[in-house]
Amino acid sequence: MELLVERTDSGVAILTLNRPEALNSLTDALKVALRDTLQALQTDPAVRAIVLTGAGRAFCGGQDLREHAESLEAGSGSSLSTVGEHYNPIAIALAEMPKPVVAAVNGMAAGAGASLALLADFRVGGPRTAFLMAFANVGLAGDTGISWSLPRIVGHAKAVELLLLAEPVRAEAAAALGMLTRLAESDEDVLPTALELAGRLAAGPTVAYAQIKRELAAGGSGSLAAALEVEAEAQATCGRTADHRQATASFVAKQKPVYSGR
Repeated sequence: MELLVERTDSGVAILTLNRPEALNSLTDALKVALRDTLQALQTDPAVRAIVLTGAGRAFCGGQDLREHAESLEAGSGSSLSTVGEHYNPIAIALAEMPKPVVAAVNGMAAGAGASLALLADFRVGGPRTAFLMAFANVGLAGDTGISWSLPRIVGHAKAVELLLLAEPVRAEAAAALGMLTRLAESDEDVLPTALELAGRLAAGPTVAYAQIKRELAAGGSGSLAAALEVEAEAQATCGRTADHRQATASFVAKQKPVYSGR
């Protein structure tokens, strides 16, 4: 299987891009599996956090260029329709996921692979981790939300540099830019660190997390008035949850709250 899906007892779903012989590059089959799985997880109450990673020595090498070249040679429209059919829905599913997403970026994340990682809420890397905005190297513009996510993380000027020059960003530089939110001491620690973080998030107030993500999306692209309206709606939603009531009672009783995600 090109996409492995595992579930932990703590409510974490682990999605592993499983084409290690091809640096987990994205075939149509893998993109369909990832798209459909992410969309299903959005409404799965048993899943409270998600870890996205790659098998072997890379996170994801981006589009499978062999499959792409064959499609171009055959004159198939699928080489271009993949953006609308696959990449855009994947980007939306990640960006609007109502639960935390942690990317365990083991090794290279290139092209659409970098886009996937940068749409996660948290990115954990190790010494071998690197990002490459490889689109221009094959005469293409960016996709999978990179024009939205990258400037939000590194700023407009740096995004222009990374996309036009298409030079790799190594682990320490990526951490300094905010492209990595955790830098593990060794590459072997990347996935365990990501799983520990996801487990912590899964045990938290996941309804509040979803509303915070919604607030940030609105606040980053709209007016103050629009952001305040979303904040009011989000607080009303959270205020009705059992988690809020339980956490408030626990605070008064000087106890540690236990969240149910409801």
